[in-house]
Amino acid sequence: MDFSRSVKGDREGTKRGAMVGRLLGGLLVVALSASCGVDAGAQAKPKIPGNDWIQLFNGTDLTGWTKIGAESWTVEEGLLHGRGLTKAYGYLETEKDYKDFQLSLRFKCVGDGNSGVFFHTGFKPNSVDTTQGMQFEIDCTMMHHTAGVYAEDGRGWVVWPSPENEGVVRKGEWNDYLVEVVGNHYRSRLNGVQMVDFTDPHPGAADGKIALQLHAGGQGNMQFKDIWIRDLSNR
Repeated sequence: MDFSRSVKGDREGTKRGAMVGRLLGGLLVVALSASCGVDAGAQAKPKIPGNDWIQLFNGTDLTGWTKIGAESWTVEEGLLHGRGLTKAYGYLETEKDYKDFQLSLRFKCVGDGNSGVFFHTGFKPNSVDTTQGMQFEIDCTMMHHTAGVYAEDGRGWVVWPSPENEGVVRKGEWNDYLVEVVGNHYRSRLNGVQMVDFTDPHPGAADGKIALQLHAGGQGNMQFKDIWIRDLSNR
């Protein structure tokens, strides 16, 4: 037996074993890294406050919305256009429920009639009759309390803007509207002016749809655009 050849063979075998071990170890590290990367990527990162606004109206069609009633809701040149056809109410409601939220939109009163941003809303089946909800008013006529809050539970008006702010709304022009609902606390801002900051002592339903209203005995003519929402709900 050639001992030196045997020893040399053992050394070469040891080297090959070490190389194989390092190769397998490297592959294991790569596999674990890839796995961790997939797991990290699979976990949705929370959005930074201020970057968590979601577009509710895409400017193209009524995706995410449902018509309630017989009034006309169309999308024209990137604008959401509501027109009264009957003497009844008409609504366009979100498919999703919202509890606490901030909603930003722009509206224009093209013709007569009024509108509103309904929240925590529900309707009777195949009907425009509400079963719950409240609204932030939209009406470009002076002293019709745009940005005030009206309850659909039989109470009627629960808060109006200050008298000196009744003229903030602009008829025939675009108006910037921001409304906020957190529990029983309601706030509204119109064209940069704080209109309502109110805590409701007798709140109704705490969750439900958001809906745009159209009402004017067949004369309603409203346009909307730039509708965004920030969901503040803890469910």
